[in-house]
Amino acid sequence: MASLGVRPRILVRGLLLLASLAALGWLANWLMDTHVLSQEFIDAEVAGHGWAGYAIFLGVGAVATAIGFPRQVVAFLGGYAFGAIVGTELALAATLLGCLCTFLYARAFARSLLAHRFGGRVRQFDEFLGLHPFQMTMIVRLLPVGNNAITNLLAGMSRVRAAPFLAGSAVGYLPQTIAFALAGGGMDVAPAIEIALAAALFVASALLGIALYRKHRHGARLEASIDEALESGHSSRRDAF
Repeated sequence: MASLGVRPRILVRGLLLLASLAALGWLANWLMDTHVLSQEFIDAEVAGHGWAGYAIFLGVGAVATAIGFPRQVVAFLGGYAFGAIVGTELALAATLLGCLCTFLYARAFARSLLAHRFGGRVRQFDEFLGLHPFQMTMIVRLLPVGNNAITNLLAGMSRVRAAPFLAGSAVGYLPQTIAFALAGGGMDVAPAIEIALAAALFVASALLGIALYRKHRHGARLEASIDEALESGHSSRRDAF
């Protein structure tokens, strides 16, 4: 009876997964067809519309980043619509909401149904985050490579806890969010200075991410070598006795 009880649940979850994927595909096409992530839409519906504009930007930005649109574009448009400071705050909030949505979606649907297909990548993700999910997530976000949505999906399918993953993402997102919000805000005021600052911040954050990544990789290799040496030393002493 237990086995009979499991199969309907798996079927229902599989159908829900397929339905949600179809809905996400339709939503992605709608966002592209309606040019929601464009300066024209920002000018018409967001900029200068007060709290309604904030809410629209936050919602659209969260949905867009959740389904794979570049978070840098959201940050740029946030700076364009609201200026560098408010644009950074709203773009960061939207990106984190999108991150959380994708993370929870993967944990609710894909973790059990798709883990067997992505098991190798999920294991690599778990091993990479290791015992320091906050620091390693921050490094991943600082690096100028990788796909934001795929990272969120892998995290949802992995064993990483949501709190350190989101906290590390927030810190790691911040430099590039500031950089692109500065670039967007520089369209109207002191463009040369603000875009130069944005470029410098982007390069600095990328170099910091690469340096931290290499440091942690080196530390992990060193720790593994020490553990191996200690284990071999213990086995040698056991053999001696």
